[in-house]
Amino acid sequence: MGTFERYLTLWVALCIVAGIALGAVLPGPFRALGRMEVAQVNIPVAVLIWAMIVPMLLRVDFAAMGQVTQHWRGIAVTVGINWLVKPFSMALLGWLFIGWLFRPWLPAAQVDSYIAGLILLAAAPCTAMVFVWSRLTDGDANFTLSQVALNDAIMLVAFAPVVGLLLGLSAITVPWDTLLLSVVLYIVLPLVAAQVWRRSLLASGSEAAVQRTLKTLNPVSLVALLTTLVLLFGFQGEQILAQPLVILLLAVPILIQVYFNAGLAYLLNRQCGSAHSVAGPSALIGASNFFELAVAAAIALFGFESGAALATVVGVLVEVPVMLSVVHIVMRTKGWYERA
Repeated sequence: MGTFERYLTLWVALCIVAGIALGAVLPGPFRALGRMEVAQVNIPVAVLIWAMIVPMLLRVDFAAMGQVTQHWRGIAVTVGINWLVKPFSMALLGWLFIGWLFRPWLPAAQVDSYIAGLILLAAAPCTAMVFVWSRLTDGDANFTLSQVALNDAIMLVAFAPVVGLLLGLSAITVPWDTLLLSVVLYIVLPLVAAQVWRRSLLASGSEAAVQRTLKTLNPVSLVALLTTLVLLFGFQGEQILAQPLVILLLAVPILIQVYFNAGLAYLLNRQCGSAHSVAGPSALIGASNFFELAVAAAIALFGFESGAALATVVGVLVEVPVMLSVVHIVMRTKGWYERA
């Protein structure tokens, strides 16, 4: 991992402080940025989200989908966890912790919005950071490539229905036009643009050209993420200062669902007889989230100042240390796993 990725939690914490401070000192510019909308799409945020997402999607190689049958057990486990378990388990944890146990300590007007943010966070599997987690677990590169490509293909058609279903079950109004617009803006168009760009790079200079471009774009992607977070916390500052416990309480269901889904994927792969080099990345892909997309969708659906946007940002805050802990568990248990 690069220095920036390794200390992502620190940078997010600094963005929280910077955003709250700037929002208090310069409320006018933040409000002006918030009003820059066309068809319910905030233009500055849309630009930042594209700068975040396109480099992530440039890594996806849809040609690798031809290899899915080579590791069909691991593929089946991961797809099941990502699309049949994770969104629903997160919704259940949101209802349990945010909607019931923690409700007395949370602002009543934002409870449903927090649950919506948690659902958005869990509804899309991670696309970029899983390549890092796979390398750290000595994962099978072909499995990881094919799994990520398959997940992105499924995400094109499954993200909106899954989110709409779970928001509806949570008695949260589903703005379907905005949800579908978000899918087009933040999944379909960036994915098409990234694949056209990837094909062009491969035609001109092979895989090395893709890797050079990714190395150049990676800092741009991370700076765009951090700038988005500063804007978010510029709007969220008053709420957080009034309820500083909110971030900690939102982290609880996120942590539980990460360990639950990672553990379930790991054990199912062991039962199925998958190699450890497949089970490791399968567990990590099953647990991690496409938080860039979650942040974008939360802002588009509920706005900068919503509890949904804050909940997705808490996912960014805990992503690196929690996933590194899962990597550590997977590697420490390799001997136990292979004795099966």
